[in-house]
Amino acid sequence: MDKNSINYFANLKSRLSLQNNFLFVLALLISLTSIRCANMQTPTGGPKDSIPPVILNELPANLTRNFKQKEIVLTFDEYIKLNNQHKEFSISPDLDKQPEYRVKKKDLIITLPDSLEENTTYTINFGKGLVDYNESNPIANYNYVFSTGPELDSLSIAGSVQNAYTKTFDPKQDLDVRVLLIPTKQDSIFGKRKANIFTSVDSTGNFTFKNLREDTYRIYALKEENNDRIYNQPNELIGFLSDSIVLTQNIQDIKIEYSKGKPKEFRVNDRKIEKDSRVLVTFNQPIDSPSIQFLHPQNIAYDKVHLEYSKTKDSLKFFFEEVDFDSLKFELLDRNTVLDTVIIRRGKNDKYERELKPQLNISNKVEKVNHIKITGNFPILNIDKDKITLLEDSTSRRNFQLQKDSVLTNVYHLRYNWRPKRNYELTIQENAMSSIFNDKNKEVKNAFTLDETENFGDIKFIINGLDSNINYIVELTNENKDKIIDQKIIRNSSELRYSKFPGGKYVLRMIKDMNGNGRWDGADVFNRIHAEPIWYLEKPITIRANWEQSETITPKFE
Repeated sequence: MDKNSINYFANLKSRLSLQNNFLFVLALLISLTSIRCANMQTPTGGPKDSIPPVILNELPANLTRNFKQKEIVLTFDEYIKLNNQHKEFSISPDLDKQPEYRVKKKDLIITLPDSLEENTTYTINFGKGLVDYNESNPIANYNYVFSTGPELDSLSIAGSVQNAYTKTFDPKQDLDVRVLLIPTKQDSIFGKRKANIFTSVDSTGNFTFKNLREDTYRIYALKEENNDRIYNQPNELIGFLSDSIVLTQNIQDIKIEYSKGKPKEFRVNDRKIEKDSRVLVTFNQPIDSPSIQFLHPQNIAYDKVHLEYSKTKDSLKFFFEEVDFDSLKFELLDRNTVLDTVIIRRGKNDKYERELKPQLNISNKVEKVNHIKITGNFPILNIDKDKITLLEDSTSRRNFQLQKDSVLTNVYHLRYNWRPKRNYELTIQENAMSSIFNDKNKEVKNAFTLDETENFGDIKFIINGLDSNINYIVELTNENKDKIIDQKIIRNSSELRYSKFPGGKYVLRMIKDMNGNGRWDGADVFNRIHAEPIWYLEKPITIRANWEQSETITPKFE
């Protein structure tokens, strides 16, 4: 091979080596780019953002005196948006022309009107209307305060709220309670003008107002769904202080209890004829002495109609032997005063089927039986005892008693000397029961056993310090306070005994029945009447199995 050939192959090898190196580097760059792109993808999933925006800058500064600017700029650490600002935002004292609010990325820009008063402290309250852009987490209880004069109002009011019935504050249910402060010269909480001075409560029910001027105020706690800061819905919870607050110095430890209030006007909530021909009418408040007067049809025979009012007296139901009318019209009265005229119309194709269906207050295993309650869905005219069979360990027993309830027309009581560790079977045979309209029942059968005697205990309460002029409702409830186990009404200091109650924890609750109507009444804000006082025994009662206890108590009603 000559010299030229050797040089040719050497140059060719060099070029191929450079080309291979270039391809390797190119492949490496592509791989790195792919990895980088993969790492830059938006992550999915992960914990939800629950942190509200944090304010970074206020221009002018919060609490500025001698304020002259026309614009306020608030800068946050993330993008923000406004949420229902027309209901959530307010400025106090109120202005004829409201400020304008607009968002620019992370800034809230507030343009003020020209109508600011001289030497006046203004507070802009954002409620829960200032939120982050992605998850709508609100900034709670943030106020921007400034004064057009050399001084800032500096008075404060602090306190707490709680539910008037439970005597507790539950943040899971009531964290949306707001406290409203209304100058007495302003329209009341019932009017069209919403409260401008307000604050939210914290997770323990505490609240604070700052930068207040000397004035006379009324204070309210309000739980509502429409957030209009006006008490105007039947399901809203309301609380208040009886007296106005004359604010000349800082005030602490105000306590407000809220409850469902008594409506200002009576109203029928619902009216209907059910599939079994019962007519059901419900009201927005109880009636003390209810009655009705039929207007149509005019030929209704009152002895052919059976009326029943609920125990709480906020509903009624009545039964006709025959539903042979196209419509029903009647007046609803309380102490002979007409409250409302009710009209109920039948549908053209409506058909009604009436069947007597008895129910028993027992299940397969019974903790405690004084008597078995037989409840009908219609008033019961009669029960044929011969068509009721009771087996005790497969042996027929006839020495039980059958008695009609003294108040409820659809209830009978079956009494027997029940014994533990026995197997019982109760059968109500077909046609054993007759309704007032001669409707019959189908067979009902229930097998059960009675829990052992050793699982029951007794407790006695000696109650002192009661006003003999007032009725008291004493209730024994489960530990969660959501089920009434026993209820008694007493008038004087007395002794109460609970015998053969299943072992476990209970709560003792006493209601001071101020109006003597046998039930607890919430607040009547229109007449400035507070919810009826309630007292709870400090700690749950533990009834010990096969044990007798005694406890002396002196209730303290606030």
